Amino acid sequence: MEDSRIESEKRRIRQLVRAERMARSVGDRQVAATALTEQLVALVTRLDARSVSCYLPVLGEPDTTVFLTWARAHDIDVLLPSAREDGLLDWIRPLADGTVSGAFGIPEPLGEHLSPLAVSEVDLMLIPACAVDQRGVRLGWGKGYFDRNLSTLRRRPPVFAIVHESEFLAELPCEAHDVPVNGVVTPERTVLFGQGDPQLNG
Repeated sequence: MEDSRIESEKRRIRQLVRAERMARSVGDRQVAATALTEQLVALVTRLDARSVSCYLPVLGEPDTTVFLTWARAHDIDVLLPSAREDGLLDWIRPLADGTVSGAFGIPEPLGEHLSPLAVSEVDLMLIPACAVDQRGVRLGWGKGYFDRNLSTLRRRPPVFAIVHESEFLAELPCEAHDVPVNGVVTPERTVLFGQGDPQLNG
């Protein structure tokens, strides 16, 4: 698929996913958040992860807030992303409740700012996505922050993208700069790509 067709297909998928996310009812989002938390807790427990990266949800993204509350209560060290104007991600270790508005209006926690390489030290990365396919290809939202961050890490922890079940697709368009993920987490299941039994849970 030539570059222009790939970009066109990516835009089409992003538009569909964005519309579907915004159409979800409050009730559906709450049910999904509870189920997603169960999947994330099970994954962290199975991997015995004591430190993770995650994100604060926006615009209909799978809701990680309950999981983040659980992680804090269980002394899991959490890093959350902070987008920089130069296209890189810093990471923040939250030190207090509350958020501030970061780049593109995305909420960021109050806390200690760390370098883009800090995330290489966590046990597990949980990252947002528009969609993921069964090969581990991740489609982001077009700004490339996570692809750049992942490609610069000398040590890359296991990376799991979080999406709704309907956003886990058979195949996505892929370009050379798209960094694949090791697994996917939806409210319904957790799948690890390319290693033995692919389904960890549910």
